[in-house]
Amino acid sequence: MKKMVGLILVGLLAMATSSFAAGDKIGFVDLQKALNFSQAGKAAKETISKKVKDYEGTIEGKKSELQKLKDELEKQAVLLSEQARAEKERDYQQKLKDFQRFTKDIQEELQRSDADYTRQILEKVLKLIAEMGKAQGYTVILEKSESSLLYADDQIDLTDAVIKAYDEQYKKGGN
Repeated sequence: MKKMVGLILVGLLAMATSSFAAGDKIGFVDLQKALNFSQAGKAAKETISKKVKDYEGTIEGKKSELQKLKDELEKQAVLLSEQARAEKERDYQQKLKDFQRFTKDIQEELQRSDADYTRQILEKVLKLIAEMGKAQGYTVILEKSESSLLYADDQIDLTDAVIKAYDEQYKKGGN
């Protein structure tokens, strides 16, 4: 019985392999590479990097303001009345909370921007891949990093062709 099941499995595997390999065209694309090396991907990274630098300046200013407030509170702690010290402490704690909320909001905004850029680029790249696949007669185009692709000959790597085609669209204003 075990031999029979084994023979059936081998036969099915052989049939599946031969029917799939009979002239079917297979390719793969590294979407992460397409995101990182396309002109749109580079422009998105640059835009986000500029935002980060702008926010870093603002954050540093607020951070030094908080540090001054804390230093002032520590210096005056013995000179201030209990009520005045408690009021300054509350003021400092409120500004600290505001600062933490501000930095969290910035971080979320940057993550949202990154996700939006990535989504927009990927939508266009995936559409382009489908068009290229149909035009060039591909049966299957896999994503390199998510398809459990353990090995593939570089000859079927379409990533550079996709980047080139996408960059041409991007130059023409097709984003």
